[in-house]
Amino acid sequence: MVRYEVTVFTADMATATTFNNVFLKLVGTDGESERTLLVDDKGCASFFKGAVSSFSVCCPNSIGKLVLIEVDKQHLPPFLEDSWFASKVEVKSPEGDNYKFPIYRWIIDSKVHRFREATALRVFEENHHLGRNSRQQELKQREEDYRWDAYVGGVPHTMKASHPHSLPDEVRFSFTKKAEFSYTASEGMRELKLKGLDDCKENWTDIYAINRVFCCRKTDLSEYVQQHWKDDAFFGYQFLNGVNPILIQRCTALPNNFPVDHIRINNHLRGPHGLQDEMKKGNIFLCDYKRLDGVKPNTINGKKQYLMAPLVLLYSTPEDSLVPIAIQLKQTPADDNPIFYPSDSEYDWLTAKIFVRSADFNYHQLNTHLLRTHLLAEVFAVSLLRNVPMVHPLYKLLIPHTRYTLQINLLARLLLISENGFFTNFASSGGEGMITILKKSLSSVTYSSLCIPDDIAERGMEAVPNFYYRDDGLRLWDIIHRFVQGILSYYYKKDDEVQQDSELQTWIRDIFEHGFLSQAGTGIPQRFSTVDELVRFVTMVIFTCSGQHSAVNCGQFDYGGWMPNAPTTMQCPPPTTKGTTSEATMLQTLPNVDATVQGMAIMWLLSKRSSDFVHLGHFPEEHFREEIPRRLIKDFQGELEVLSAAIKTRNENLVVPYTYMDPKEVENSVAI
Repeated sequence: MVRYEVTVFTADMATATTFNNVFLKLVGTDGESERTLLVDDKGCASFFKGAVSSFSVCCPNSIGKLVLIEVDKQHLPPFLEDSWFASKVEVKSPEGDNYKFPIYRWIIDSKVHRFREATALRVFEENHHLGRNSRQQELKQREEDYRWDAYVGGVPHTMKASHPHSLPDEVRFSFTKKAEFSYTASEGMRELKLKGLDDCKENWTDIYAINRVFCCRKTDLSEYVQQHWKDDAFFGYQFLNGVNPILIQRCTALPNNFPVDHIRINNHLRGPHGLQDEMKKGNIFLCDYKRLDGVKPNTINGKKQYLMAPLVLLYSTPEDSLVPIAIQLKQTPADDNPIFYPSDSEYDWLTAKIFVRSADFNYHQLNTHLLRTHLLAEVFAVSLLRNVPMVHPLYKLLIPHTRYTLQINLLARLLLISENGFFTNFASSGGEGMITILKKSLSSVTYSSLCIPDDIAERGMEAVPNFYYRDDGLRLWDIIHRFVQGILSYYYKKDDEVQQDSELQTWIRDIFEHGFLSQAGTGIPQRFSTVDELVRFVTMVIFTCSGQHSAVNCGQFDYGGWMPNAPTTMQCPPPTTKGTTSEATMLQTLPNVDATVQGMAIMWLLSKRSSDFVHLGHFPEEHFREEIPRRLIKDFQGELEVLSAAIKTRNENLVVPYTYMDPKEVENSVAI
């Protein structure tokens, strides 16, 4: 008789405890153990939250090298069947070998669940029939659990699910996350109801009355925005370091549909050089919202709304400020589409900037935020879960970057962009316009635009000063790239190993088909031929799900907590002639009270970090067991610490600190 020492770890998280009987079977290359009831002197406390419990499993003879374990639990009266979150199982064999079996999921039924030993194996390395069968069974079940669904034609496919409870337990919110998310949402709306603001359809009659909304829920930056939202320098700064830093590009030639008055422009340039000279020097920049052109605006409270497609010309001054020097609010030049300049009347210029900020809000939410982080992250996650088993090194590398993504996206479809969602009811791009923008945006997404080094170069943004999104993003990309290269190069020594890994190839084909709708023009690979190609793509996936999402999400309340800086909609058309604006017309044009409060409540919710936040580089779940990958993780964490310290030091000297790419502030996944 030989004895195997088994240690079972229950997660230290709310509701992880089970009172059910837990059974274990060890399966090895030379045999298997009996299905064994795990009992120790702790009794029913063996599988309490945070428990680490040891057991013995005996066999007549050694069963060889362990391949997998089978785990099931059964309830006995008076206890009902409950849910158990097991972290991992460790086994010491009679030969003295140590095995680790990562689980990290809920076991909610009485079925038998199989888990592989933690050593990573690619599909072509599976030499034992038990491993091959387990791999096939796992993927077959995952194909059933994670099904593709076409939410609407022309946009990335999503996971088929109708309600959070229809999601597999392993991808749902934790009890803590669910409770905090629900509380934050209900608390905000309760406050607005008590103030009588949530269903008030009147216009604002005083700009400072907006302070009544969430008067006690402010950030240092949201207060700064309220004080400086009218300033040209702050208006320009937001194109670099606000929540939509991916639109601005260097302007080397004016678009044909933007016939600015060179004489008036030259009056706003510092120094002796004219517009053409400043463009040659790289000091002129353009923001073009052309993808909003032709979008049918929403109707809110029975009233037609307005959504412009502006062009904005900006100038980098000798003092390193970025300031607007011309704004055209519609794409087609016309007598009733004037170009506004800083020398125009106060409210002409301010109104033009507000229309731009409203366009930016809608463009950011649907393209920069929803499409390019949330929807793509869901595609990456579903394809991973359908096609890559737990024992695969890619799964081990990417699974931390999928946490909560499927549920937060499902909630977005149910609460934000549904028929009765926030966007449909309170944003000028809601309804039909939302789908139009998403379709247009997907057709413009390229692989290079998702890779920040290429994107910065293509937009000519390498040299513009005070571009902290660029500075921090490039450093973060490089750190992630080195980490990914280290991990994947450990498992893939040669290009042909990548080529023969059928699970890798199925993963990328699924992404190409379901995420980018088989559009070859995007540049998204349809297969991997080299290790370098694989490394670059996986780097992009991790960066998109962590740093990029943080950059375009976490500042939403900072920059939108003062509504005039980020209006969800505009109630009146833009001025067709100059000199017709005033404070009164501005207030009539801004969103009314209920649209304002609903927008601010949503931005507060989406900017609120939960207490079980997991920052980039922190991996509570131990999926890797080999020494080199574990060392690479520590090196990765060390580099992130250095970057975080550098960002904090830099921010000490900034009036407006930029924190969204600080690894300590970046979540591992799209989780909010």
